Amino acid sequence: MSQVDVYNQEAKVVKQIELCDAVFGIEPNQQAIYDTVLSYLAGLRQGTHNTLTRGFVSGTGKKPFRQKGTGRARQGSTRATQWRHGAIAFGPHPRKYGFKLNRKVRQLALRSALSEKAQADDLVVVENVSFDEMKTKKAVAMMKAFNFDRKTLIVADASEDFANAFVSFRNIPNAGFTTVSNLNVYDIVNADKIVFTEAAAATAGEVFAA
Repeated sequence: MSQVDVYNQEAKVVKQIELCDAVFGIEPNQQAIYDTVLSYLAGLRQGTHNTLTRGFVSGTGKKPFRQKGTGRARQGSTRATQWRHGAIAFGPHPRKYGFKLNRKVRQLALRSALSEKAQADDLVVVENVSFDEMKTKKAVAMMKAFNFDRKTLIVADASEDFANAFVSFRNIPNAGFTTVSNLNVYDIVNADKIVFTEAAAATAGEVFAA
């Protein structure tokens, strides 16, 4: 177990806690991280692109001219790919780009991404992110206190009262808000700083270590 400082919302150290080494202290597996991020981004692709084949291009199927005697190359239809307004050869068609990864690989990637952030001192633990009102000014003040001027991901536990904080951080372009159960590798890698609440860090240590 490695000890880390716990901050309040004013960026002042209030105590220390121990983080689970099985989640926040492993040797990062870059291949697992790469494969998981690739799988996530591939799953976001709609794959609705489409082109028309000869069977779907509108127009006549009549032979444009006789087979022999014209001196021209033989043609069977003006809807063929070599004709203007004809079909598209080898064009894209609707498909799914997503692919499946083993559960153990996904879990390893999640632990690796968190460990990488922890080792780079890009992981911060705060007491809580509970606000008494929905106020973007409070969220901005908290970001300034920690000098978070780049992409920051805040992770809370589902049992916490973070409704006001969620709405407050929603208006900040470089801030994201999620829960432990919705945490994914892409969001971790994409963020410059990860902020865990104390409860979320404890939950992550229990859930992701399994």
